[in-house]
Amino acid sequence: MRAQVYSSILPIVSAEDLTSWAAALLEAATFPRPTAHLVAESLVAANLRGVDSHGVQLLPYYVEQVERGDMHTVAQGRVVLESGACLLYDGANGVGQQIASVCCGHAVRLAHKHGIAIVAARESNHFGAAAYWGQKISGAGMIGIVMCNASPIVAPWQGRERRLGTNPICVSVPGPWLLDMATTTVANNRIFKALMNGEESIPAGWAVDSQGVPTTDTDAAIRGMPMPLGGYKGSGLGMMVELLCGVLSGGAMSVEVGGIHVEGKPTRTSQTFVAIDAGRFMPVEEFHRRLEWLVNTVKSAAPATGFDEVMVAGDPEWRAEAERRQSGIPLGQGTWNCLAETAARLGVGPPPEPQPAGSGPV
Repeated sequence: MRAQVYSSILPIVSAEDLTSWAAALLEAATFPRPTAHLVAESLVAANLRGVDSHGVQLLPYYVEQVERGDMHTVAQGRVVLESGACLLYDGANGVGQQIASVCCGHAVRLAHKHGIAIVAARESNHFGAAAYWGQKISGAGMIGIVMCNASPIVAPWQGRERRLGTNPICVSVPGPWLLDMATTTVANNRIFKALMNGEESIPAGWAVDSQGVPTTDTDAAIRGMPMPLGGYKGSGLGMMVELLCGVLSGGAMSVEVGGIHVEGKPTRTSQTFVAIDAGRFMPVEEFHRRLEWLVNTVKSAAPATGFDEVMVAGDPEWRAEAERRQSGIPLGQGTWNCLAETAARLGVGPPPEPQPAGSGPV
């Protein structure tokens, strides 16, 4: 890494150094080399986009899953059935990113043939940020839709017992628009990130305590549950994802799903990958023209008081990526310490020596 001088004390690491180190860590934890590099790239991609909750802070949890025997790093999934534009895949409790990569490939292949494809996967594991896989499909010129059910840590609207996951939805198009959202106000890993980095409070609206009462206390939120997005609407969206993933795939549903933090219980998550060939509806150039018109029309709205501009889905993350590719990825001190401890336990050298993070090189 080139020497840099920064104004604060948080560690910062280049994307290249962090990816190489994360891959080495995963190899030491028995991940095959190609899989280790795929996982590392997917996590660092989230860090680059500013979605640190789905970045390298997940590495210690993945390693612990493998050490407990709750995930099989060398498992080979299989196609259960293929019927026209539909495909069902069983991941055999393998690495989530590896399963997702295979499924994205099938989705693109089938969409080229049929114009649309739906690939449902069961018996999978955490696959990082859904945006990474939506972009894999849109990078092949398709509209990509990716969904995933997750461990039951969310109470349904008006409830106080856990029944649903944060169940993310991603829609990625070949162009200037990328939606990736949990069906809760925030992904639960953002609350874990706050805990790991010693933050005593979180923003209002993120979580409820164990009795279903809204809270801003980080410890109470960890013991409680993430809040559904928009109340009953978030619960509806969460169930929609559950239906299109767990129900449709024949995999685990609701309280049957495990999680990366749950000891002794395989995750068994289900994921659905949809690819749509817009060229079947109109010339691709016309699709891009219409998309750009829509994006520009929305962004041309006068900003509300207190805001400088109107942004659309994807704008904040692309800006973060441009900045972090140049200046490096800042890591919270708690995340850094946890990574270093995991590396030491596996006999891997420490993470690349960081520089303090700040506003950039001076």
